[in-house]
Amino acid sequence: MKIVKKVVKYITLMSIIFLVFILAVYTYARLTPKIQIKSANSFSLYDKDMQMFFQGSESKEWIALQEISPHLVNATLSIEDKHFYSHHGFDLLRIAKALYVNITSGSKKQGASTISQQYAKNLFLDFDKTWQRKLKEMWLTLKLETHYSKDEILEGYLNTINYGHGMYGIENASKYYFNKSATDLSLAEATILTGIPKSPSNYSPLVNFELAKTRQKTILSSMVKNKMITQEEADAAYLEELTFTGKRQYVNLSTIMYYQDAVIKELKTISSIPSSYLQTGSLKIYTTLDINAQTLLENNIKEIMPDNELQTAAVMMDPNNGGVLALVGGKDYNISQFNRATQAMRQVGSTMKPYLYYSALENGFTSSTTFTSEETTFTFSNNKSYSPQNYNAKYGNKPISMATAIAYSENIYAVKTHMFLGENALVDMAKRVGITADLEPIPSLALGTGEISVLEMAAGYSAFANEGYKIKPHFIKRVEDGYGNVLYEFKEEKEAVLNKSLTFILNNLLTATYDTDFIDYNYPTAVGIKARLTNKYALKSGTTNTDNWYIGYTPQIVTAVWVGYDNNQALEVSEYKYAQNIWVNSMEKYFTDKEATWYTMPSNVVGILVEPISGKPATENSEKKKIMYFIKGTDPSREDPVFDEYTTTD
Repeated sequence: MKIVKKVVKYITLMSIIFLVFILAVYTYARLTPKIQIKSANSFSLYDKDMQMFFQGSESKEWIALQEISPHLVNATLSIEDKHFYSHHGFDLLRIAKALYVNITSGSKKQGASTISQQYAKNLFLDFDKTWQRKLKEMWLTLKLETHYSKDEILEGYLNTINYGHGMYGIENASKYYFNKSATDLSLAEATILTGIPKSPSNYSPLVNFELAKTRQKTILSSMVKNKMITQEEADAAYLEELTFTGKRQYVNLSTIMYYQDAVIKELKTISSIPSSYLQTGSLKIYTTLDINAQTLLENNIKEIMPDNELQTAAVMMDPNNGGVLALVGGKDYNISQFNRATQAMRQVGSTMKPYLYYSALENGFTSSTTFTSEETTFTFSNNKSYSPQNYNAKYGNKPISMATAIAYSENIYAVKTHMFLGENALVDMAKRVGITADLEPIPSLALGTGEISVLEMAAGYSAFANEGYKIKPHFIKRVEDGYGNVLYEFKEEKEAVLNKSLTFILNNLLTATYDTDFIDYNYPTAVGIKARLTNKYALKSGTTNTDNWYIGYTPQIVTAVWVGYDNNQALEVSEYKYAQNIWVNSMEKYFTDKEATWYTMPSNVVGILVEPISGKPATENSEKKKIMYFIKGTDPSREDPVFDEYTTTD
């Protein structure tokens, strides 16, 4: 009996201590400064011309709770937190039930977050699953509950949650999906939208209509169970035919979310931006986006790419400062949010060769340096051999110039150059222009077996396009808080890493890829698009069994396009046309109302009339003559040796 009394006394004492502690915590939370929830987790994105292209949760889009359809409010309460109006931020019974279900099932099948907790989580940029963030979320939940009424919390929650496709807040979502205000949502529309936040990438009706309907049915059943609607009303709502618009209020581009995701990812890396929207209120983010470039890039992809699993990624960049003008991470963000322009690492094929040939120019090669085009097996000291093949197994069986090797994308010439320079030279060159991918110094690297992202390749080529400067690819120019205070401003830092004269020579060599003067035993790789080009471009294609690239530039812009399958499925022959068509259409349309410029020849460079295939100085009897460029004093002669023949006999 004494033991029972002691236990009761102990439990009573602990309960009193616990209640006092809880009361103290709530009192302290009540005394802390009030959170300005209407500016929390809100941001506006502006393009390079200061025009808004996205807005999330700012006051002008904030809709009062009483103006939101009761169907939407009831559906949210029913499925997310039916005890919302009776708990104080944490539903203890629901937590206990979730713990029991998860422990007995051995997996996390059930969650217990209240609307207040979810809203607290939505106020943070950082969604990492750490104890530190969880404690912050709990504290924020207490502050919400002590400073605001239940209606105010629910209003804030509905105005900030993610309804998919970049739509934050119910008013934005209603206009996007149904082209109407949240005030006018029907029961069917409301329950479809209520199902999305649980998993926007799965339950959006534009992504997976069947899953969205399954989720809607669950919500309707919950509302019937909670006596918010009748079974007849639920059945009628489920059978109601819905029409989706899928249009944005500001810029109706399906690929714009890839750009927006890249902006937010960059935002998280800026140390001067507080980790929570709460510390700054709303954010105004001024980006490098060129809406016209983004629009033409998206339109070209829609017109050119087939309606199957084949994917694409593309970047248009200002090479002079690294600002990303346009970015597409896939054919349709509604279907796949994976950003292939920034996240995918793909074999780059022959688009690796410009790095190799710049390194060669730096090490004494010229436009006329010759190797023999012939089937070759390279044997190494460890008795290993490597036998690269030219595309379509075409060989000249004669000496060819570097210019010809670039025009044909000659693999034999490339590997000979790579081995002559030393395998580390290419790796070092790629790093010098800003490539951070892990590249192995192996013979096949010259043919692009290394994997690099589209964004990094565009940045690397920018060093050629801007005549020698390494730039930092970026999306954000400036960030301001809601009061106009500048929190961050991009500082342009250009590091001189290449020689201007050598980049001039390389840039002109890369025009050989579509130059009919190089037609001989083979055809230049891009000669098929020559008739469509109205401007002068440096251009290189890249082809593997699974990847196809086109990267080209002028002094004003670099455009990189990749096409392939996510699962590395082999490309069909007919599928190698898409990247080039996207590239040429995008570049040509970009210059519709602009003048494309070219590079001024440096004073220490000379133009020499040569035979394009052999690289020898042209004579009166030469069938083809072309001006190619050389550093003064490195002019070719008729007696210059063939490099591989020369090194063999040395």
